[in-house]
Amino acid sequence: MKKIALVIMSFAIAVSAFAGGKKESGSVDKIKEAGSIRIGVFSDKAPFGYVDAEGEYQGYDVFFARRIALDMLGSEDAVQFVPVEAASRVEYLLSNKVDIILANFTVTPERAEAVDFALPYMKVALGIVSPDSEPITDISQLDGKTLIVDKGTTAEIYFTKNYPNIKLLAFDQNTEALNALKDRRGDALAHDNTFLFAWAIQNPGFTVTIDSIGSLDTIAPAVQKGNKTLLEWLNNEIKTGLGSTFFHEDYNATLLPVYGDNVDPEAVVVENGVVN
Repeated sequence: MKKIALVIMSFAIAVSAFAGGKKESGSVDKIKEAGSIRIGVFSDKAPFGYVDAEGEYQGYDVFFARRIALDMLGSEDAVQFVPVEAASRVEYLLSNKVDIILANFTVTPERAEAVDFALPYMKVALGIVSPDSEPITDISQLDGKTLIVDKGTTAEIYFTKNYPNIKLLAFDQNTEALNALKDRRGDALAHDNTFLFAWAIQNPGFTVTIDSIGSLDTIAPAVQKGNKTLLEWLNNEIKTGLGSTFFHEDYNATLLPVYGDNVDPEAVVVENGVVN
């Protein structure tokens, strides 16, 4: 009995230590102690997160990430960018590979069970892009056809749940999915409409033929579940620390050169965490 009690006690101590360590990892104090913050971003999803010709990270999410590093650690260079794929975003937080995910992460109830979302900084809906030669202007036209999606995205989840008759061709990487559309391995591609607007402008022969599907959603930073200090810091940063025009400045620097007059900034930007 004594041996059993000792084993149970040892196990309880180990679990407690693990839980305590997990909760503390990535906290604001730990980040400041390390002198850098690890932020997961896309590396191939221009103009939100991508690597330019000089090997530097750029985009709407990246602009925000650098400001976080500046305000928390005193230098934009204190951010360590970690490239992620759509399907790996939750796992990278759970396994403590990143402190924050800023990879166009749409808030959903299912994801909120696994991670903690801060206040939103963008609005988004699903859209569909298709070839000009065979435009898909209504979802009913995809019945029995192939729709390209990225694994782990809201597009994959939405169409799997609501349109089982549409065949989904899913890819791990955004670039792979877009190349599949160009190669006509699918009839259309579903993604965040904010991304598709930019991609279609830069790729003649393709048009966003359905610009809004389902509900209007929000995009927000995500942290490891239970990381209260970092979540509170982010919420305060978004509510007051950034000022009332930061994300419009971000939009003008990163999205406006791509969108031009084709997109209304108010349809995308969220300031101070308040969705209008």
